[in-house]
Amino acid sequence: MSEPDRIFAQPLQQVTDFTFNEDVARVFPDMIKRSVPGYPTIVENIGVLGARFAQPNSLLYDLGCSLGAVTQALRRHVKTDGCRVIGVDNSAAMLQRCREYLSAQDAMYQELLPAELLEADILDLEFQPCALVAMNFTLQFIEPARRQELLGRIRQSLLPGGALILSEKLRFADAAEQELLNELHLDFKRANGYSELEIAQKRSAIEKVMLPDTLEEHRERLSAAGFSKVVLWFQCLNFASLIALP
Repeated sequence: MSEPDRIFAQPLQQVTDFTFNEDVARVFPDMIKRSVPGYPTIVENIGVLGARFAQPNSLLYDLGCSLGAVTQALRRHVKTDGCRVIGVDNSAAMLQRCREYLSAQDAMYQELLPAELLEADILDLEFQPCALVAMNFTLQFIEPARRQELLGRIRQSLLPGGALILSEKLRFADAAEQELLNELHLDFKRANGYSELEIAQKRSAIEKVMLPDTLEEHRERLSAAGFSKVVLWFQCLNFASLIALP
């Protein structure tokens, strides 16, 4: 159902800000696999981690679910009785394709967790008590001034023994480290077939939309939100995933 990512392959008269529209939804699996080092490993292991933190009759949130890769991983791995997944995204185009992917998954597997999709802004969401919240490369698209508030509300919704899994692109306070890891990330994109034109135009489209933090900023914000422990469980180049415990 996915097509090759050629969105930025031709010169554009004007590069507009990146949005998760139908064009992106159509090529998103190819785009993210070729752009985010370690993405398949992160997604699959969120399912494994979810199986550890899930509790009987509890909710599992996939915030910014896009095409539902994390939702699918949770449905495959979590066997705890009575659990269900709620995927939330503000892009109707992404959710439409997400429904198609979940239907295809239902046809391939038996006894999967039930999943519900909500078209909503996660900043406006009233969280129900839950055992797991996954934010897979989502917080970096939230207005920086609202990130603390959102994490605080997530912390308040988590059941004892639950967890937040937060995956993000990182920036680095050390200039030499930032330059090296940025260049290595560009090498990763080139190795996956992206041209210099595609890389440059994608950077122009996303630089005002996706605003990453340092690992230290994530740790401080999570601590201020009331999380007692933050564990870095995965990092590949400038992409990382954290487990935050209440």
